[in-house]
Order: sequence, then C-alpha cells, then structure tokens
Amino acid sequence: MIGKLQGIIDYIGDGFVILMVNGVGYKVYSPEILSLKSNVSLWIETIVREDSIRLFGFSTLAGQGLFNQLTSVSGVGPKVALAIMSTIKTDTLMSAIATGDAKTIATTPGVGKKVAEKIIVELKNKMGGGTFDFSVADNGVLPDLLSALESLGYRRMDIIEMAQHLVSQNPDMDVAKLVPMALKEISGNK
Repeated sequence: MIGKLQGIIDYIGDGFVILMVNGVGYKVYSPEILSLKSNVSLWIETIVREDSIRLFGFSTLAGQGLFNQLTSVSGVGPKVALAIMSTIKTDTLMSAIATGDAKTIATTPGVGKKVAEKIIVELKNKMGGGTFDFSVADNGVLPDLLSALESLGYRRMDIIEMAQHLVSQNPDMDVAKLVPMALKEISGNK
C-alpha cells in the first residue's frame, strides 16, 4: 500500500488533484486546499473497492486519522467524510463531536441531522479516550453561546471558531458574560 506521496500538484479538479511523483500522475482525493505547481507531501489512505482503488491524501497524520474515524461510522463513506472535512475545519469538527453539536456537523452539504448524530454517538467516546487532542473545554457553555449568537442572526459556520476560542480561554464564564465578549470580537472583525 502507498503510505505517503511527495510531488508537485499538476492539476486541480473537483475534490481531487493530480500529484506528479517521478513522472507518474496519481489521482488523489483530498479535503486540503492545495495550490497548482506547489510541492506537497501527503499521507495517503488507500481505499480498495470491487470496482476501484482510490487514494485519499492528507497533509497531517491527524487529518488521515480523522478521515479513518469518520469512515468507520456506518453510513459514512469516503465521499461524505471528505465533504465533512472540506466544510468544517478539523478543530471545529472535533469540538462538535466532543460537545455533541450535531447542528455544526449537519452544515455539511449532504449530511443530515441523523448522520451527524450518528457520527457523534460513534466517535464521542473515541475522542474522550485520547484518540484526538481536544482543547475546548466541554462545560456545556459552547452550545448555549452558539445558540445565543445564532438567535441574533449570526451563521454558525461564521462564529464557531471564535466561540470555541472564547470558551477555551474563559472556561469558568457563563453565557451571559461570553455573549458580550463574542459580540465585541465579531464587531472587531468586520
């Protein structure tokens, strides 16, 4: 099996790249944002099916591990896992799983509430067991902060990273104190 490829991005398609390695072009599906003609090194996950062999590339072993965890969930194949990883940043996704935030996972096109909840149920214990490095405290405040900001008209995907950062930096604060801080942070970013 191929474990890692290093080469130059020769072509960028919809969800895949052609990675040139010593004169051979490998079609590699990846959630990474890669640039044409850039020299990259990707950790490779090979998926063999009856009718195809596909290579999936990740810039970090953690990304590859997350992909493998997602595809271990029944009903989540490589295509859905890539869509999730392309839509939601790794830290945000791990936070959503750890805190039971199905709404964030369901922002991925093609992923509904049931699939998002299934991902949480099947992976939450794996995250708590040290499989992933999870830095945002799970004190129940993050979902409440997100709900409060959404009720004010902000989109979840626009505010989740900022909210996670505020909660991790202020683990003992309640939502009433975090909302004004979040609003100040948002207004400073515009």
